Amino acid sequence: MSSSEFPEYVAQNVANWTRANAEYTDARAAESWAQDEITWGIWRIPESELRVLPKLEGRDVVELGCGTAYFSAWMAKRGARPVGIDPTPAQLATARRMQRETRIEFPLIEAVGEDVPFPDASFDIVHSEYGASIWADPYKWIPEAARLLRPSGWLVFMCNSTLSMLCMDMEGVKEELQRPQRGLHRLDWSDTDEVEFHIGHGDWITLLRAKGFEIVRLVELFAPENAQTHGYYNYVTPDWGRRWPAEEIWVARKRG
Repeated sequence: MSSSEFPEYVAQNVANWTRANAEYTDARAAESWAQDEITWGIWRIPESELRVLPKLEGRDVVELGCGTAYFSAWMAKRGARPVGIDPTPAQLATARRMQRETRIEFPLIEAVGEDVPFPDASFDIVHSEYGASIWADPYKWIPEAARLLRPSGWLVFMCNSTLSMLCMDMEGVKEELQRPQRGLHRLDWSDTDEVEFHIGHGDWITLLRAKGFEIVRLVELFAPENAQTHGYYNYVTPDWGRRWPAEEIWVARKRG
Protein backbone atom coordinates (compact mmCIF):
# COMPACT_ATOMS: atom_id res chain seq x y z
CA MET A 1 0.00 0.00 0.00
CA SER A 2 1.52 3.35 -1.02
CA SER A 3 1.18 6.46 1.14
CA SER A 4 -1.47 7.78 -1.26
CA GLU A 5 -3.56 4.69 -0.53
CA PHE A 6 -3.45 5.03 3.26
CA PRO A 7 -6.76 5.74 5.00
CA GLU A 8 -7.44 9.49 4.88
CA TYR A 9 -6.92 9.99 8.61
CA VAL A 10 -3.33 8.69 8.49
CA ALA A 11 -1.87 11.94 7.06
CA GLN A 12 -3.43 13.94 9.89
CA ASN A 13 -2.01 11.63 12.54
CA VAL A 14 1.43 11.50 10.89
CA ALA A 15 1.56 15.30 10.97
CA ASN A 16 0.58 15.31 14.64
CA TRP A 17 3.21 12.71 15.57
CA THR A 18 5.87 14.53 13.57
CA ARG A 19 5.23 17.55 15.79
CA ALA A 20 5.18 15.40 18.94
CA ASN A 21 8.46 13.80 17.99
CA ALA A 22 10.11 17.21 17.64
CA GLU A 23 8.60 18.48 20.89
CA TYR A 24 8.94 15.44 23.13
CA THR A 25 9.47 11.86 22.00
CA ASP A 26 12.85 12.30 20.29
CA ALA A 27 14.32 13.92 23.41
CA ARG A 28 12.92 11.17 25.64
CA ALA A 29 13.97 8.26 23.42
CA ALA A 30 17.35 7.61 25.07
CA GLU A 31 15.72 7.39 28.51
CA SER A 32 13.01 5.06 27.20
CA TRP A 33 15.42 2.74 25.39
CA ALA A 34 17.73 2.56 28.42
CA GLN A 35 14.96 1.37 30.71
CA ASP A 36 15.46 -2.25 31.73
CA GLU A 37 11.99 -2.99 33.07
CA ILE A 38 8.95 -3.15 30.84
CA THR A 39 6.33 -0.68 32.07
CA TRP A 40 2.84 0.22 30.88
CA GLY A 41 1.13 3.52 30.23
CA ILE A 42 1.32 6.97 31.69
CA TRP A 43 1.70 5.63 35.23
CA ARG A 44 4.56 3.30 34.16
CA ILE A 45 3.13 0.25 35.90
CA PRO A 46 5.69 -2.61 35.79
CA GLU A 47 5.05 -5.69 33.69
CA SER A 48 6.33 -7.71 36.65
CA GLU A 49 3.23 -6.52 38.51
CA LEU A 50 0.69 -6.90 35.70
CA ARG A 51 2.04 -10.03 33.94
CA VAL A 52 0.07 -9.44 30.76
CA LEU A 53 2.71 -10.44 28.20
CA PRO A 54 3.19 -14.05 27.15
CA LYS A 55 6.64 -15.60 26.99
CA LEU A 56 8.83 -13.41 24.75
CA GLU A 57 12.02 -15.39 24.28
CA GLY A 58 12.26 -16.81 20.78
CA ARG A 59 8.92 -15.32 19.70
CA ASP A 60 8.29 -13.31 16.53
CA VAL A 61 6.57 -10.06 17.54
CA VAL A 62 5.14 -7.23 15.47
CA GLU A 63 4.44 -3.89 17.12
CA LEU A 64 1.75 -1.92 15.32
CA GLY A 65 2.35 1.80 15.74
CA CYS A 66 5.75 1.45 17.37
CA GLY A 67 6.63 5.16 17.42
CA THR A 68 10.24 5.43 18.58
CA ALA A 69 10.16 1.63 19.15
CA TYR A 70 11.19 1.61 22.81
CA PHE A 71 8.68 -1.15 23.60
CA SER A 72 10.08 -3.33 20.80
CA ALA A 73 13.55 -2.66 22.19
CA TRP A 74 12.43 -3.82 25.65
CA MET A 75 11.08 -7.01 24.12
CA ALA A 76 14.26 -7.57 22.11
CA LYS A 77 16.24 -7.43 25.37
CA ARG A 78 14.13 -10.36 26.53
CA GLY A 79 14.90 -12.54 23.55
CA ALA A 80 12.00 -11.65 21.26
CA ARG A 81 12.42 -10.99 17.54
CA PRO A 82 10.42 -7.77 17.10
CA VAL A 83 9.43 -5.85 14.01
CA GLY A 84 8.35 -2.23 14.40
CA ILE A 85 5.61 -0.85 12.14
CA ASP A 86 4.81 2.88 12.05
CA PRO A 87 3.62 5.40 9.43
CA THR A 88 5.59 8.40 10.79
CA PRO A 89 9.05 8.84 9.22
CA ALA A 90 10.26 11.14 12.00
CA GLN A 91 9.46 8.58 14.69
CA LEU A 92 11.20 5.83 12.74
CA ALA A 93 14.25 8.08 12.25
CA THR A 94 14.48 8.46 16.03
CA ALA A 95 14.13 4.69 16.44
CA ARG A 96 16.94 4.07 13.93
CA ARG A 97 19.17 6.54 15.75
CA MET A 98 18.55 4.67 18.99
CA GLN A 99 19.36 1.38 17.28
CA ARG A 100 22.72 2.78 16.22
CA GLU A 101 23.42 4.10 19.72
CA THR A 102 22.34 0.96 21.60
CA ARG A 103 23.16 -1.70 18.98
CA ILE A 104 19.73 -3.22 19.58
CA GLU A 105 18.67 -3.96 16.04
CA PHE A 106 15.42 -5.20 14.51
CA PRO A 107 13.42 -4.31 11.38
CA LEU A 108 11.60 -0.96 11.30
CA ILE A 109 9.07 -0.55 8.51
CA GLU A 110 7.08 2.49 7.42
CA ALA A 111 3.54 1.18 7.12
CA VAL A 112 0.14 1.40 8.79
CA GLY A 113 -1.34 -1.10 11.22
CA GLU A 114 -4.29 -1.56 8.89
CA ASP A 115 -2.09 -3.02 6.13
CA VAL A 116 1.19 -4.67 7.18
CA PRO A 117 3.56 -5.94 4.45
CA PHE A 118 4.04 -9.46 5.83
CA PRO A 119 2.47 -12.78 4.81
CA ASP A 120 -0.29 -14.49 6.76
CA ALA A 121 0.74 -16.23 10.00
CA SER A 122 4.11 -14.44 10.29
CA PHE A 123 4.06 -13.70 14.03
CA ASP A 124 3.51 -15.25 17.44
CA ILE A 125 2.54 -11.95 19.09
CA VAL A 126 0.87 -8.77 17.82
CA HIS A 127 1.38 -5.87 20.19
CA SER A 128 0.30 -2.24 20.36
CA GLU A 129 0.73 0.26 23.18
CA TYR A 130 -1.00 3.49 22.17
CA GLY A 131 -0.21 2.86 18.52
CA ALA A 132 -2.63 1.20 16.15
CA SER A 133 -4.70 0.54 19.27
CA ILE A 134 -6.04 4.10 19.17
CA TRP A 135 -4.83 5.71 15.91
CA ALA A 136 -6.04 2.99 13.56
CA ASP A 137 -9.63 1.97 12.95
CA PRO A 138 -10.21 -1.21 15.01
CA TYR A 139 -12.48 -2.59 12.30
CA LYS A 140 -9.42 -2.54 10.00
CA TRP A 141 -6.45 -3.28 12.26
CA ILE A 142 -7.97 -6.11 14.31
CA PRO A 143 -8.64 -8.21 11.16
CA GLU A 144 -5.06 -7.44 10.10
CA ALA A 145 -3.75 -8.60 13.49
CA ALA A 146 -5.70 -11.83 13.10
CA ARG A 147 -4.21 -12.35 9.63
CA LEU A 148 -0.66 -11.79 10.87
CA LEU A 149 -0.90 -14.18 13.80
CA ARG A 150 -0.15 -17.87 13.78
CA PRO A 151 -2.72 -20.21 15.35
CA SER A 152 -2.79 -19.75 19.15
CA GLY A 153 -0.86 -16.47 18.74
CA TRP A 154 -1.27 -13.62 21.19
CA LEU A 155 -2.76 -10.14 20.75
CA VAL A 156 -1.86 -7.65 23.50
CA PHE A 157 -2.84 -4.00 23.18
CA MET A 158 -3.21 -0.96 25.41
CA CYS A 159 -5.55 1.98 24.93
CA ASN A 160 -7.42 4.64 26.86
CA SER A 161 -10.17 3.18 28.99
CA THR A 162 -13.71 3.48 27.68
CA LEU A 163 -14.67 5.49 30.77
CA SER A 164 -11.86 8.01 30.30
CA MET A 165 -12.92 8.62 26.69
CA LEU A 166 -16.52 9.16 27.70
CA CYS A 167 -15.29 11.79 30.17
CA MET A 168 -12.69 13.49 27.96
CA ASP A 169 -12.93 16.84 26.23
CA MET A 170 -10.18 18.86 24.57
CA GLU A 171 -8.87 20.01 27.96
CA GLY A 172 -8.60 16.54 29.48
CA VAL A 173 -10.56 13.97 31.46
CA LYS A 174 -13.42 15.36 33.55
CA GLU A 175 -15.59 13.91 36.29
CA GLU A 176 -18.70 14.28 34.12
CA LEU A 177 -19.65 12.45 30.93
CA GLN A 178 -18.76 14.43 27.82
CA ARG A 179 -20.22 12.16 25.11
CA PRO A 180 -22.56 9.18 24.74
CA GLN A 181 -21.20 5.66 24.56
CA ARG A 182 -23.70 4.66 21.92
CA GLY A 183 -22.01 5.05 18.53
CA LEU A 184 -18.55 5.62 20.06
CA HIS A 185 -15.97 5.01 17.33
CA ARG A 186 -14.11 7.84 15.59
CA LEU A 187 -13.10 11.01 17.44
CA ASP A 188 -11.76 14.04 15.56
CA TRP A 189 -9.91 16.41 17.89
CA SER A 190 -10.14 19.91 16.46
CA ASP A 191 -7.35 21.33 18.64
CA THR A 192 -4.69 18.98 17.24
CA ASP A 193 -6.31 17.89 13.95
CA GLU A 194 -5.83 14.35 15.26
CA VAL A 195 -8.09 11.36 14.64
CA GLU A 196 -8.50 8.61 17.26
CA PHE A 197 -10.64 5.50 17.44
CA HIS A 198 -12.31 4.22 20.60
CA ILE A 199 -15.09 1.69 21.00
CA GLY A 200 -16.90 0.36 24.07
CA HIS A 201 -16.20 -2.93 25.82
CA GLY A 202 -19.17 -4.68 24.26
CA ASP A 203 -18.03 -3.67 20.78
CA TRP A 204 -14.46 -4.83 21.54
CA ILE A 205 -15.72 -8.23 22.67
CA THR A 206 -17.94 -8.64 19.61
CA LEU A 207 -15.16 -7.60 17.22
CA LEU A 208 -12.44 -9.75 18.78
CA ARG A 209 -14.59 -12.85 18.87
CA ALA A 210 -15.78 -12.29 15.29
CA LYS A 211 -12.15 -12.21 14.12
CA GLY A 212 -11.23 -15.48 15.79
CA PHE A 213 -9.95 -14.38 19.18
CA GLU A 214 -10.68 -15.70 22.64
CA ILE A 215 -10.39 -12.95 25.25
CA VAL A 216 -8.01 -13.89 28.04
CA ARG A 217 -7.88 -10.74 30.18
CA LEU A 218 -9.00 -7.14 30.38
CA VAL A 219 -6.77 -5.24 32.80
CA GLU A 220 -8.00 -1.81 33.90
CA LEU A 221 -5.14 0.38 35.14
CA PHE A 222 -5.48 2.73 38.09
CA ALA A 223 -2.91 5.31 39.15
CA PRO A 224 -0.64 4.16 42.01
CA GLU A 225 -0.79 6.11 45.26
CA ASN A 226 2.52 7.86 44.47
CA ALA A 227 1.61 8.70 40.85
CA GLN A 228 2.39 12.17 39.52
CA THR A 229 0.89 14.07 36.60
CA HIS A 230 2.73 13.19 33.40
CA GLY A 231 4.62 16.19 32.05
CA TYR A 232 3.58 15.78 28.39
CA TYR A 233 0.53 13.51 28.48
CA ASN A 234 -1.19 15.43 31.25
CA TYR A 235 -4.76 14.86 30.11
CA VAL A 236 -5.64 12.92 33.28
CA THR A 237 -4.74 13.69 36.88
CA PRO A 238 -3.49 11.10 39.40
CA ASP A 239 -6.50 11.90 41.61
CA TRP A 240 -8.87 10.94 38.78
CA GLY A 241 -6.77 7.91 37.92
CA ARG A 242 -6.78 6.58 41.48
CA ARG A 243 -10.59 6.49 41.44
CA TRP A 244 -11.26 5.38 37.87
CA PRO A 245 -9.16 3.51 35.30
CA ALA A 246 -7.59 5.81 32.71
CA GLU A 247 -6.12 2.98 30.63
CA GLU A 248 -6.80 -0.65 29.84
CA ILE A 249 -4.89 -3.60 28.41
CA TRP A 250 -6.59 -6.30 26.37
CA VAL A 251 -5.07 -9.78 26.10
CA ALA A 252 -6.54 -12.15 23.53
CA ARG A 253 -5.47 -15.36 21.81
CA LYS A 254 -6.17 -16.46 18.27
CA ARG A 255 -8.03 -19.73 18.13
CA GLY A 256 -5.79 -22.62 17.10
